[in-house]
Amino acid sequence: MSVKDKEWFSKWMTFRYRNFKQYYYFKSALKLLLPNFLFQSRRNLILSTYNKKSDSEKSYIANRVNYYNKLNTPFTKSSNSKQLSTLKPGNRLRTYFFDTREITRYFPGNKYIDFEFGDVTEIPPHPAIVKSRPINDVNQNSIILKLNKIRHFTFPKDITPYDKKKDLLVWRGALYHHQHLRKKCLETLFDQPQCDVGHVSNREPYLSWRKPKLNMYKMLQHKFIMVIEGNDVATSLKWVMASNSVAVMTKPRYETWFMEDTLIPDYHYIQVKDDYSDAAEKLNYYIANPDKAKAIVKNAHEYIDQFRNKKRERLISLMVMDKYFKLQND
Repeated sequence: MSVKDKEWFSKWMTFRYRNFKQYYYFKSALKLLLPNFLFQSRRNLILSTYNKKSDSEKSYIANRVNYYNKLNTPFTKSSNSKQLSTLKPGNRLRTYFFDTREITRYFPGNKYIDFEFGDVTEIPPHPAIVKSRPINDVNQNSIILKLNKIRHFTFPKDITPYDKKKDLLVWRGALYHHQHLRKKCLETLFDQPQCDVGHVSNREPYLSWRKPKLNMYKMLQHKFIMVIEGNDVATSLKWVMASNSVAVMTKPRYETWFMEDTLIPDYHYIQVKDDYSDAAEKLNYYIANPDKAKAIVKNAHEYIDQFRNKKRERLISLMVMDKYFKLQND
């Protein structure tokens, strides 16, 4: 295959991996034309399917519901809460509106909801729907829904086997002044021979760490892909774990519907220290022990599989919101 053909193939594969927002917006807008009573009339029927599950399946579902919605006592809605019937898509964060509406339209329009859309890194002062929250023991006010999924839940089918990939760690991404983990990674690993890491921004004083962009297909030609949190969670974590490459990252600080806090270090991903000082040593270990690296890939795929059951995902989402509304005082 010529260089030109390889470049064309690379672009085509990345095109295949993409989620298309235009189609997502079109489909979501069409759904809004459907009367809400069609969804509300089905809510109890869908929720009742939980009772028909096996004991192990019910335990699994209940654990996930209580993971996303940790509330156990009644609460009073805030003065900023909005009735479901008044929610409208704005010019910004439309994916958050569409994903929220996909679930909340199963409930009466006179119900109230608090929400904080975007990259949320702090716990709201009142129970609110969020995409992301800090990982800690006092994040009960952050009720997670599967939001902005067009960006975060991409599971490409990687056509390159692990053994055919390069023995290198790769990373590309934006770099902002407040992203200390990304700066530390570049500072520590930029010149390491096992690494091809660099940012794609034009910001001073970091131009010496800048490298050309790599599309997803080119990234997936490497055995190891660095996953670094940005404003909140690392968007790339899902597609890396769905691939035949191994995710390498520090212990996550934020979590989403993906339940990042349940990931097991050196089982679902390779964990490195916050200063990346052990990254080269760990890479060398897994390069010398490919079976252990491939075991991590297998475990990551099994973790990803739990999010592929669309009916179960909808049931869990409805149960999260049902619990929210039942605990909310009128």
